[in-house]
Amino acid sequence: MTKNAFIAVMGRPNAGKSSLTNLLVGEKISIVSEKPQTTRNRINGVLTTGDTQFVFIDTPGMLKARTKLAEHMVKSVRTAADDADCAILMADVTKKISAAEQELIRSFAQRGTRAVLILNKIDLLKNKEDLLPIISQYSELYDFEEIIPVSVKRRINTENILPALEKFAVEGEHFFPDDIATDRTERFLCGEIIREKILWTMQQEIPHGTAVDIESFKSRKKYAGEIIDLGAVIICEKNSHKGMIIGKGGERLKQIGTLARKDIEELLGCRVNLQIFVKVKEDWRNRENIINEYNIVDE
Repeated sequence: MTKNAFIAVMGRPNAGKSSLTNLLVGEKISIVSEKPQTTRNRINGVLTTGDTQFVFIDTPGMLKARTKLAEHMVKSVRTAADDADCAILMADVTKKISAAEQELIRSFAQRGTRAVLILNKIDLLKNKEDLLPIISQYSELYDFEEIIPVSVKRRINTENILPALEKFAVEGEHFFPDDIATDRTERFLCGEIIREKILWTMQQEIPHGTAVDIESFKSRKKYAGEIIDLGAVIICEKNSHKGMIIGKGGERLKQIGTLARKDIEELLGCRVNLQIFVKVKEDWRNRENIINEYNIVDE
């Protein structure tokens, strides 16, 4: 008898949702950085163990929608729980309960969502006794099915997560092949890797005003094996931002490309010829036609 469980991974920005998804799936399918708004799209991570297939829906962090792009992201979060058998609320124990988390919990109550609370970053608590009042605060807000304190980064107590989720599996077919880790295409993942390197190498707000479009993805055979010719465009909002992304003498763009190519080659298992260009699309985060044209975020 086969089973499936759709688990929505939700919470505030930087709580560790993508890191948790990658850990549970066993592969890096979601990009990670310390900057908010790293995840823009809902990404399905797939883990098939025995007869049970878990589908982890990694969602953008809940935030105030100040742009059209952010409105799409918030809508994506709100609908994720509707598609799930269970929601994980991923919380950061080093921060007070936020308005965004309270809004998520209210939506759980309205929908009757079964939810598991995962309290992340317990390794950063100087006094472990501080954990008890945090658990009490969240427990007063909602009747969580399970509360699991963990450190995803340090792999503390993370082995207890999957067993706690098994009870949400229901009888039914597997929706994805048993041997895949995500339903996202290699093309999509390559674009995300490049965007991750922008987030890693640039400071301030500029990374949030960028998107990546994979314009070409072609395979060719050489005597030494396969080579992928990959053409990518970084979209930014201002000419001044374009200059900063390229950097003096093209050094920053070269750095982004070098870091990205290494990860893309690991993902694809072959050599990659990566060409990256930069285009300016003024205020694109508030332009529906640009967001839709480049499929920057989906719902």
